[in-house]
Amino acid sequence: MRTPSVSSAIRYALVAAAVVGSAVVLVAARKSTFTPHEKAFYADPSVVEYVNPGLTITVVSAKIASNGTISVDYKLTDPTGAALDSAGVVTPGPVSLSFLAAYIPAGQSQYSSYITRVSTAATGGATATQATTDSGGTYQTVSTGEYIYTFKTVAPTGFNANATTRIGIYGSRNLTQWDLGTSYADTYYDFIPSGTGTPTPRDIVRNADCNSCHGSAVTTTSTNGLAAHGGSRRSVGVCIICHQPQTSDPNTGNSLDMKVFIHQIHMGSSLPSVQAGTPYQIIGYQNSVNDWSTVEYPANIERCQTCHNPKNGAAQTGAWLNSPGAAACGSCHDNVNFATGTNHAGGPQPDDSECANCHIPQGELPFDSSIMGAHTIADQAPGIPGLNFTLVSVTGGSAGKNPTVTFTVKDNSGNPIPMSSFTTGSNSLSLTMAGPSSDYGYTSFGSDTTSTPGYVTESATSATCSGSGTCVYTFTHAVPAKATGTYAIGIEGRLSITLLPGTTSATTTNYGGVNQVIYFSVDGSAVTPRRTVVAMANCNACHSYLEVHGDLRNNVTYCPICHNPSNTDASTRSSATVKAQQSLPPQGINFAMMIHKIHTGANLEANFNQDYIIVGHGGSENDFGAAYASVPSSIPNTGVRYPAMGPSGSVADTAECYMCHANGSEAVLPIGKNPVTDPQGLLNPSPTTTSACTACHLNTGAFAHAVTQTDPKLGESCDVCHGTGAPFSATQVHAGQ
Repeated sequence: MRTPSVSSAIRYALVAAAVVGSAVVLVAARKSTFTPHEKAFYADPSVVEYVNPGLTITVVSAKIASNGTISVDYKLTDPTGAALDSAGVVTPGPVSLSFLAAYIPAGQSQYSSYITRVSTAATGGATATQATTDSGGTYQTVSTGEYIYTFKTVAPTGFNANATTRIGIYGSRNLTQWDLGTSYADTYYDFIPSGTGTPTPRDIVRNADCNSCHGSAVTTTSTNGLAAHGGSRRSVGVCIICHQPQTSDPNTGNSLDMKVFIHQIHMGSSLPSVQAGTPYQIIGYQNSVNDWSTVEYPANIERCQTCHNPKNGAAQTGAWLNSPGAAACGSCHDNVNFATGTNHAGGPQPDDSECANCHIPQGELPFDSSIMGAHTIADQAPGIPGLNFTLVSVTGGSAGKNPTVTFTVKDNSGNPIPMSSFTTGSNSLSLTMAGPSSDYGYTSFGSDTTSTPGYVTESATSATCSGSGTCVYTFTHAVPAKATGTYAIGIEGRLSITLLPGTTSATTTNYGGVNQVIYFSVDGSAVTPRRTVVAMANCNACHSYLEVHGDLRNNVTYCPICHNPSNTDASTRSSATVKAQQSLPPQGINFAMMIHKIHTGANLEANFNQDYIIVGHGGSENDFGAAYASVPSSIPNTGVRYPAMGPSGSVADTAECYMCHANGSEAVLPIGKNPVTDPQGLLNPSPTTTSACTACHLNTGAFAHAVTQTDPKLGESCDVCHGTGAPFSATQVHAGQ
């Protein structure tokens, strides 16, 4: 038994701060078994040592007796492996558990629960069967931390003792008494009751696939990442025990089968039924209305491999390719009626027996009826030659001079692409210069660059190229005469192609090259690249392959050159297609502010009654706070929902900064040097750190706090309290349970 030796008040600080007069003395940071993304990392070490927050559930064995009695032997431990008392008497924090039991019927591939209930619609009348948890079973204590639960539910007479059977356990450990929140965990265990043979469980999608978007599995206590139903269901293996063909919503009639409703949730606003004006809803616990009609999938919706990851190690990871069926396919294509043949080129299909004949895994051509072909993303289709840039060097780039860039442009086979290819239609090839790298935004490259504040972009199609594909281009704009430090030059370009020309499937698409950035000194000082704030791999964990502005921009290192502190949408606002936008002040588009506001999305309106609308190319309205143009006006919109899940299982947990930021950069302050132009904001111009942080904390109190901590001459003092290692570092205050 542990002996408590601390106050119940927990001091949240990465370092201890002792205030003597006006001096703050910082004590060296201590080591912790928790990560900086967890609340326990900053708690009083003695409290953490006593409590050891976290919960692990492990199944020792399970059985179904010949009379149908189901039982499971399991252990409860903290993350160190120390046994936990479920009552919370011998060890801190009571543990509450729920139990599931299901099997895979012969000839089928999904679980069927031994435990069901009949759910009645909120309006009465309609009912539906739903898989559920056991209730009223008995517990036996083997020893502290090890228990046996015997289900009240009994397997029916004649149950299949040779079927793959799964026991699921999920639960929570209440540590709120020590201000350490609630720890959640779940687990599952597969076995064959007869003891003969090896279980063959359903295994298609793994947690890591979900957590690439819903929250990185970086915490010791496993409280970040996939979570549902208040936070206690945390693994796909447990979800599929209940979310299978048995279970549906009596209120809407919608299936809650995993292969159906997960597709429909992620399709959201792209569902044909939603496009036609019918919202996609699930009525959940206590008749809560869960409307998924506004979900915008962050990757290309045709990239099935984002979830169906072929490298995830799952035994049946290729099921989506090899076992097509009406339920799964019709969940996305919900305007297809397989019984009548409506919207199905193959006509009526009474069952799934013929699906794989037409919908083979991979055909000969893109856009055919094979599964891979039907989900071809045009600009990544087989047959795209590819566009690859290399920035070799910059010469003559001293202050007051015109820099010369040496670069190559080649296809995927290494063949040079002539400059003439970039001069037709929407094809283009450009070089962009900005500086200094310490902070872009307020460097003028001439009176003719007012529409591109802080940078200059020039077409590079007049470059001189050798037969090997090495090209040389000299800027017509010079580096400013008084420039110092390091400047940057980036490259962007795209080409168009018609795939399957002369056929009924002919498709014309653009494809871009990956932006490259090269740095050079303008005054002989050491070359210093721009600081690394976010990682492209972090963006693509959700977006798979992030590309914007018509395939031209796809590298987060390149984006801040244009999305700099002085830039706004002023050049496009006057041509806004929504007339009301034309008379409003320009919208600031500095990268830190813009990305924070975009990902805050729905919370802008819900929490601050604000929107964030950028007028883009052609006067397009891009509203990230309230509405999507793709969603019919009959359906209320809620804006962007950041997909990271908090401990309780709800999305839009924007406090999980590490999902985007690299190496704790959210706490490296100040984040820049230049004030941010924000004509529609509460403070214009706004100091750089203030602008970034108030893009999420968008209220007058936060602004007022920032203003009081900013000296007109000396600038912001944010780093004193919120910088790396400070008492209220950004990493600490955003730490989860």
